[in-house]
Amino acid sequence: MTDLHRQAARAAAFCLGLAACASHAQTAAAPSPTVAFKPFAEIATYPGRDAPAQAVALNRTQLAAEVSARVASTHADPGERVSKGQVLVRLDTRDYQLALERAQAQLRAAEARLAQADAQLRRTRALQAQNFVSPEALTQRETEVEVVRADVSVAANAVDLAQRNLDKCVLRAPYDAIVRTREASAGSLAGAGMVLMTLEDATRVEVSARVAPRDLASLRAAKSVEFVSPAGRSAVRIARVSPAIDDASRTHEVRAAFTGTRAPAGAEGRLAWTDPAPHVPAELVTRRDASGGGSLLGVFVLRDGVARFVELPGAQEGRPAASTLPADARIATDGRNSLRDGQKMP
Repeated sequence: MTDLHRQAARAAAFCLGLAACASHAQTAAAPSPTVAFKPFAEIATYPGRDAPAQAVALNRTQLAAEVSARVASTHADPGERVSKGQVLVRLDTRDYQLALERAQAQLRAAEARLAQADAQLRRTRALQAQNFVSPEALTQRETEVEVVRADVSVAANAVDLAQRNLDKCVLRAPYDAIVRTREASAGSLAGAGMVLMTLEDATRVEVSARVAPRDLASLRAAKSVEFVSPAGRSAVRIARVSPAIDDASRTHEVRAAFTGTRAPAGAEGRLAWTDPAPHVPAELVTRRDASGGGSLLGVFVLRDGVARFVELPGAQEGRPAASTLPADARIATDGRNSLRDGQKMP
């Protein structure tokens, strides 16, 4: 090899050495990822919850005829609001009026017989005191009075029954209601038990909601609950929670009472509330391998200068996770993906 070639080789080796030193210097100078920690109280979120719900009337009544008669007139139409005691349907009363008059006549006849029997009993007692009649005759008169008195009671009951049947020819609203349907029409024959109108309570309206078991605790602890529907937002309070779980939906039925503006019966919407428990934001929930296999979801917390992985039981990826960490717990935000459990922080 010539001297020229040796000099060129030495120059190339020198350049390579300089490049390696520069690369090493750049690597040594590269800063480690920055990890930021913030108090839990600063990053905690309080997610909103909701459940499908509907405003339902507490009372829904099928107003039916109790006696058979022809419909004389109707006094309310579907969609109309009616007041308690308002006449809704009148039936033809002529047959029942005649029955009442007949029962009243039978009662008067029985009362007349009773008056006669009482007079005869008084005369018999006076004669028996003078020994003009036997004791057996007196007993017979007393028995006759009791029999006629029983007849009077039967006749009086018949009058009451006839009056009740006559009263049943007028059907009234049992409460303030909205007429949902009207099956009765003037001139049609109404049989006993035939539905003439369907009423829905206009004042006693509740919210019926289907709530998942995991949301019951937050619903009970919520400071405010609302029913949100196309009619607007209405404040409600939880009235009852069914302990039974529906087989089809796997939810509890929750009944809520309106405390403010009442939504109309039949309105569909959502039961909405804010979870009062602090949650770790979904983007800060980190997955790490578990020692026994599998993986866990949790957050990194700074403790005595060391990053510790704290599991969040029940956490789901992509959703905020409830946590019982203290408000001043410092949770990793930036740079958390590169952390290891037990890693010392500068």
